[in-house]
Amino acid sequence: MTIHTTKMLILGSGPAGLSAAIYGARAGLEPIVVQGIQPGGQLMTTTDVENYPGFREVIQGPWLMGEMQAQAEHVGTRMMWDTVVKVDLTRRPFRLYGDGGDVYEGDVLVIATGAQAKWLGLDSEELLKGKGVSACATCDGFFYRGKKVAVIGGGNTAVEEALYLTNHSDDVTLIHRRDTLRAERILQQRLFASEKISTLWNKEVHRFLGGGTPEGLVGIELKDTVTGELSTLEVDGGFVAIGHHPATELFRGHLKLDEDGYIAVETGSTRTSVAGVFACGDVMDKVYRQAVTAAGTGCMAALDAERFLQAEEFAEVAEAAE
Repeated sequence: MTIHTTKMLILGSGPAGLSAAIYGARAGLEPIVVQGIQPGGQLMTTTDVENYPGFREVIQGPWLMGEMQAQAEHVGTRMMWDTVVKVDLTRRPFRLYGDGGDVYEGDVLVIATGAQAKWLGLDSEELLKGKGVSACATCDGFFYRGKKVAVIGGGNTAVEEALYLTNHSDDVTLIHRRDTLRAERILQQRLFASEKISTLWNKEVHRFLGGGTPEGLVGIELKDTVTGELSTLEVDGGFVAIGHHPATELFRGHLKLDEDGYIAVETGSTRTSVAGVFACGDVMDKVYRQAVTAAGTGCMAALDAERFLQAEEFAEVAEAAE
């Protein structure tokens, strides 16, 4: 067993975790980043990124994460490739246990494990991801200006995505497998008031249809949940909006989570229910879920952690002086 020790331990290597690492390293905290199951986070599966500040041209998600990691390492971050299977937050230093037997100890812990979009689980969906099928209208809606798009889902996420897409498209279809929506009443009112949005009730996606060269989404085959009848809706973009899974399984019973399973933090900060543990990025943010907001909260987590350690050090010095 090898024990790796640091002042600042970071779990997760997406924009939030790496931003925390950059700030932590520059503060002399010698951070260790344990990369986790998906090194680089969701941007590693994102091709064109057009909304990250500082780049006038479209950039690639994996390239951006490679640059962030290189910057973090350049200023003193140690990157570790491991999958954490157990945590101990009952004492400090906090401990993370890797599946290979290694142990990671940190005086403070920054959790940046992110969240994953829920998908329908169709083979055709997997084939056309990034080719017309998306799980983020805010990220990809811009590419469908003036085109016909569809949103799949019936909760807040789906209605918010449909409303957002009206900024780019005059032809938005919401597809829902039931005959009523689960979304909040105010969102439903806005949806039904929009002349740009139509709704298909009692329909579920049977298959995403590809075509063209290079291949992209050209339509969605729908199945009526009442009659079983199949129909086809021609669209250029399809947005799956059935929610997200925050990666918080490790922390159940160790940290306070909200009703949706996200790590609960104090308003306006990244402080969790355990002193010295901080959360940033999509694991605590179920509203914005953008790379730039994740990076921003990563910065916040590093600053919160640095101030926590400074306050503790000051208290120890004051106590020794008495």
